[in-house]
Amino acid sequence: MRRVTLFLNGSPRNGKVVAVYGTLSDLLSVASSKLGIKATSVYNGKGGLIDDIALIRDDDVLFVCEGEPFIDPQTDSKPPGGLLGSHTDWLTLNVGGRYFTTTRSTLVNKEPDSMLAHMFKDKGVWGNKQDHRGAFLIDRSPEYFEPILNYLRHGQLIVNDGINLLGVLEEARFFGIDSLIEHLEVAIKNSQPPEDHSPISRKEFVRFLLATPTKSELRCQGLNFSGADLSRLDLRYINFKMANLSRCNLAHANLCCANLERADLSGSVLDCANLQGVKMLCSNAEGASLRLCNFEDPSGLKANLEGANLKGVDMEGSQMTGINLRVATLKNAKLKNCNLRGATLAGTDLEPHKCWNHRCVPPYLAQWPLSTECCQVLLPALRTVICPGVTSRKPT
Repeated sequence: MRRVTLFLNGSPRNGKVVAVYGTLSDLLSVASSKLGIKATSVYNGKGGLIDDIALIRDDDVLFVCEGEPFIDPQTDSKPPGGLLGSHTDWLTLNVGGRYFTTTRSTLVNKEPDSMLAHMFKDKGVWGNKQDHRGAFLIDRSPEYFEPILNYLRHGQLIVNDGINLLGVLEEARFFGIDSLIEHLEVAIKNSQPPEDHSPISRKEFVRFLLATPTKSELRCQGLNFSGADLSRLDLRYINFKMANLSRCNLAHANLCCANLERADLSGSVLDCANLQGVKMLCSNAEGASLRLCNFEDPSGLKANLEGANLKGVDMEGSQMTGINLRVATLKNAKLKNCNLRGATLAGTDLEPHKCWNHRCVPPYLAQWPLSTECCQVLLPALRTVICPGVTSRKPT
């Protein structure tokens, strides 16, 4: 049986004595296991490549390589004393098991205040640990370190596909590469898909309606329909709670028993819409047009607009029998020719519109000025609102 001493390429220390048997592949397998590398070739002490197991003699000293050229362990590879600490020194970094060869000036000049610059600015100051090959050990991810090293080389941020920018950003923060941090934050922001806040179109909503059974409740709570054309659609029983329906065209739409609680209807057009039994509690319909709308349900189900903001709303000619306008705001609203028989107006703000005038007031109220305070006191006891074209009943 023959035995040999195995060393890593270029290193005369930490050798392993092994037995030689079988083929050269068997020896390489043993060398890989003993030295912790992926051995591909074996050299003798003079740099000769051994390609046959028969060439090995007893007590030979062999150097195992991973594919790199032979390095004579007797050669003094240290730079001359005058170059120690020079910024042109070549050095090798072992980052997470992967080797990077660069110059000291690359690590120092671009970012002089970074951790890498402080580590290698003055040789030996930090006492950096080195592996058996003399490479400086850095316990970081090599995939994220490579873009940082390339940035220090040429000043450009180049990241290969499949590498997470967030990981590179964390490495840049760890090493204190301030200028690279700014580039990475911008790149990450640009790489993220933009948030889609675009409103739902008529075509998309019609597709939802066609896909929903008539007996199922369609939930559109909190959705954005701003500026959409939803005119003449059957929107019965749909939940539009807290939805954005501002500037929508809902003319001639059927909103029977729809839930519009806290919805934004400002500037929308609901002319001739069917609003029987609609729920519009605390909704915002400021500046909307509700001309000739029907709020009256023959079955007795009352539309509820309690607490709604109806400032400047044009409700001319609307059928509003039994409507609940409790604590709603109707400041400057136009109620010409409206029928509010049986309406609930307790606490309603009825600051008069320019269409309000004393000629329209019944004789028993003619002696009183038609002020806001007067409206709030008297109108809750009336069965109709006093406005042009609307009949009134004596206070009870």
